[in-house]
Amino acid sequence: MASVDRGASADVSIEDRVISLGADTAAIPERLLLAHARGEVLFICGAGVSGPALPDFRELVLDVYKNLDTGTHAVLERVPRGAHNQFEADCDGLTERQSAEVKRFIGGDYDVVLGMLERRLDNQTRGDSRVRREVATRLRGAGGRPGSLHRALVRLSDRGGPTTIITTNFDLLLEQAASSVRPKVNSYSLGSIPRPSTQNEFAGVLHIHGALDRDPQRFSELVLSDQDFGEFYLRRRVVPDFIYDAARLYHLVLVGYSANDPPMRYLLNAVAADGFRFTDLKERFTFFGTDAPDPVALEDWKARGITPIWYDSNGGHSVLRSTFEQWADFSVASGKQSKIDAAIKRIVRNNRVSASDPERDLFDHLVRRGNPSERARLSALASAAKADVGWLDAIMKIGTEKERVRRK
Repeated sequence: MASVDRGASADVSIEDRVISLGADTAAIPERLLLAHARGEVLFICGAGVSGPALPDFRELVLDVYKNLDTGTHAVLERVPRGAHNQFEADCDGLTERQSAEVKRFIGGDYDVVLGMLERRLDNQTRGDSRVRREVATRLRGAGGRPGSLHRALVRLSDRGGPTTIITTNFDLLLEQAASSVRPKVNSYSLGSIPRPSTQNEFAGVLHIHGALDRDPQRFSELVLSDQDFGEFYLRRRVVPDFIYDAARLYHLVLVGYSANDPPMRYLLNAVAADGFRFTDLKERFTFFGTDAPDPVALEDWKARGITPIWYDSNGGHSVLRSTFEQWADFSVASGKQSKIDAAIKRIVRNNRVSASDPERDLFDHLVRRGNPSERARLSALASAAKADVGWLDAIMKIGTEKERVRRK
């Protein structure tokens, strides 16, 4: 009896295929992997990318209060993480303004909290305030260094020449991670950021919320408080106009955010609303980690017009790091051919029928994303590795599949 290929790749539509790049990695929609291979993906990095090297927004607020208002800090540090208005704080001894700040902190409105503190202590919401000086001092003093996730993201941000990555973080860890990249990756902040395009000039580490100046003596303009968000999102429209343009040209992929992060309240909600009016907006994704699958949280992301890619966050988000490292190794633009070839040789050691579904799917993806010359190279590689006819038939079938796509 003829053997039957159990692989789902050929039978599942491109909209539904997911690919595991290796052990302990998240399953990524193949449509995103293929878009990345075409240079049509931009990564947007949040505070989670820089943790634990630097504090997240909540920790940053606590540090600011610790040095500027010890009385309120004593109350805030007792608020459990993730309280979200379900915790009653003891505000005895605090003023009404301090108590209002505590209430906002419990709700997770950290940008609002810093704005309230800045107005109370400095009677201003811009410029060189004590709050902003404290934020800059805290971030500079953390002494953080780029980690493997920073380096993998920089590699993945190579669009086949220019390297372009967006961040709402103030730190310069992505710049440090890119210090060995050639050609040099420049850094831009707020008004100096180049307009999105598909040209090589659209490149660099793009700090849409501002960045710490390399000179600690100079003032750093940062989107930090609720007033700053109002200024740059509503009044000047610097950030939303940039995001609108980018979302029409690229698939945006969020990394290091939670659904309740302050930037999420501003960054993509309006873009999601415009998705019903503008058909040229590309699909947006987020990598979303929890210690167990959470269908409600996934639906929350979908309601914001963002496709969630779930991963197991146990083990300090090691799955996220391994996913991006493996993705970078397999990248068309900046990957390692030796890693790709090793994966092909390893997979075809078994005949196709007895191989696992993830192995068949990965093999098919590495073939599917390639141009005709790359498919011919992989076919020769598989033949030299004594692959059974099932693998070679799959390559031929995928080649026909791509021809059908081109004729549409």
